[in-house]
Amino acid sequence: MPVIQHKQWIQASRDVCFDLARGVEVHTKTTAETKEKAVGGVTQGLLEEGDMVTWEVVHFGIKQRSTAKVIQMEKPVQFVDVMVKGAFRSLHHTHQFVEEKEGTLMIDRLEYTSPFGPIGRLADHVFLEKYMRNFIVSRAQKLKNRAENNN
Repeated sequence: MPVIQHKQWIQASRDVCFDLARGVEVHTKTTAETKEKAVGGVTQGLLEEGDMVTWEVVHFGIKQRSTAKVIQMEKPVQFVDVMVKGAFRSLHHTHQFVEEKEGTLMIDRLEYTSPFGPIGRLADHVFLEKYMRNFIVSRAQKLKNRAENNN
């Protein structure tokens, strides 16, 4: 099971970072390259514990849907979402926010299991883990930009 961890320092308050990370409209804007949009469940506003959202997304030129549920939330420290339906066998994403002197350390930890057993593990090794890491890093950098520029 690949585990991707990324730390992003942001010169903004923990509250601002936390709310940006759980904002549905912000998620859509920070994932524009994969054309993500909320099409079911909570489709706008801030996600709360117990909320579910279905995302329509294009990865590798293939349109797909994935439903995630927020299973844990400790404001403004951490929230956790898991995939309940989608392309992966499992996906668990922990979002942490550590308050620091002049900003926030945002930590993403993504654990997933690809489908198709050995073929999925080969795909992880060849391209998928790198793709997922780049996706997490890109989104974190866009959240940083929004938080630091108040937009």
